[in-house]
Amino acid sequence: MTCLQDASGSYSYLSPSSFPLVFNDPIHGHIELHPLLVRIIDTPEFQRLRYIKQLGGIYYVYPGASHNRFEHSIGVGHLAGCLARELRDRQPKLNITDTDILCVQIAGLCHDLGKYQFLVWVYLILALFYFFKHEDLSEKMFDHLIESNHLKKEFSEPDLAFIKELIKGVSLSDVQDVSIIPWPYKGRPVEKMFLYQIVANKENGIDVDKFDYLARDCYHLGIQNSFDYKRFLKFARVCDVGNKKHICVRDKEVWNLYNMFYTRYGLYRRTCHHRVVNVIEIMIGEAFGEADEYIAMKGSEVEPFTISGAVNDMVAYTKLTDAIFLQILYSSDPNLSAAKEILEKIVHRKFYSYLGEATPDPTGTETLDKSQLSEELAKAVTSGDPDMRCTREDFVVDVFVMDYGMKEKNPIDKVYFYSKNNPKEAFNIRREEVSYLLLENFSERIIRAYCKKTDDENLLKAAKNGFMQLCQDKGFSVRQVCVPSVTETSDVHAGNYLSQQSCLTNILHTCWRFINTC
Repeated sequence: MTCLQDASGSYSYLSPSSFPLVFNDPIHGHIELHPLLVRIIDTPEFQRLRYIKQLGGIYYVYPGASHNRFEHSIGVGHLAGCLARELRDRQPKLNITDTDILCVQIAGLCHDLGKYQFLVWVYLILALFYFFKHEDLSEKMFDHLIESNHLKKEFSEPDLAFIKELIKGVSLSDVQDVSIIPWPYKGRPVEKMFLYQIVANKENGIDVDKFDYLARDCYHLGIQNSFDYKRFLKFARVCDVGNKKHICVRDKEVWNLYNMFYTRYGLYRRTCHHRVVNVIEIMIGEAFGEADEYIAMKGSEVEPFTISGAVNDMVAYTKLTDAIFLQILYSSDPNLSAAKEILEKIVHRKFYSYLGEATPDPTGTETLDKSQLSEELAKAVTSGDPDMRCTREDFVVDVFVMDYGMKEKNPIDKVYFYSKNNPKEAFNIRREEVSYLLLENFSERIIRAYCKKTDDENLLKAAKNGFMQLCQDKGFSVRQVCVPSVTETSDVHAGNYLSQQSCLTNILHTCWRFINTC
């Protein structure tokens, strides 16, 4: 493919023989992709995403969650192009070029190259010791994809830098006054800073990545999605905010955006943090941790890499897929027997027993250490019944945060709107200006406890009492979950436990959206 330059001097990656290819997607219908995008898709590094479930362990509870990172990435690339083209068509003075749009699409396509759903514990190691995030791995994998498939000649240096900056994400609020301090990014000039909000929006979390996974995950999970991303595309425009340019949306779309974040919260609450999904992914993490040093991944060096070590070599990392689960499960290697035993429990649906769930004071700032809580739980059990013999290794305590994507903050406070009467003036809309029925707290920590010894009824009873006592001593609010325990329904499927209150909230949100549309 020949790289041609457009009138502005930028590379346009177009040649007379280039034609877009058409993909049929269940979410977005028939979509056209530029030949360069197809060349990227047809590489081993991108094809790897076919073998990574989009939702990981959720598939073991929701049978419909069989879709992969592959189709999600294609969807994000498509939507990135849609939003960029909408802005260009609506505001020609923004000078968005074909090359800009193509770069944004490539970033959307490659934003998840570094993902590996099951290895949550690997990401934890990276965060603690290497200061890596999955976006860092995606950037490294993108470099490897370009180099190993001889695609570098198709790009200019600024465009490569731009794509990697888009993948990693840029927070415009962290950028100082550009009239005083030089613009710190190499990919595009300050006049096009709004392009950095399309794929990974670090300002408020409203980006095409979220648009696609909300639509796609809800479709495959059988969960209603009350957010309409097409309305956002139609009402998006770029406005000046001080000396910066932000993507803004029409003021009447504020309810649509609240619906988006509520849908995201509901999706995480009912699926990603479903209590059975929770314990399955804990068990998978433990199994992979047991197997780590015994799985050899051949990379670019003579010595093979372990599972966790593969993050340091992209040739080895390319081989990290969900297939490792089956490799361990069907292995006859005695070194993998401990890991295999854990995975066999998952296959036979003999999960760790659920003890309970609690939430600390939302205004509290104390650190909740999982290991320490497991230790305290074991002590609470033996204090309640001295005849019980148990240790911290018999329990798993998980602590996670549920929020709207910005910890304790309301992301809508970071969104800029414009009005029909004055489309050039950007402004914020405070929560009180929308409704007093909206949330006041946007973050909560949740503590869940499980017992590994599922065949000892006396221990399970004492453990549940111990967990209640621990929560009482620490001032945690114990959640009343109106479903049978895991020991009574070990074959829980499809997340069928939506409360009447949640159903009513869904109805209210739908009604509000209908009224707003009218």
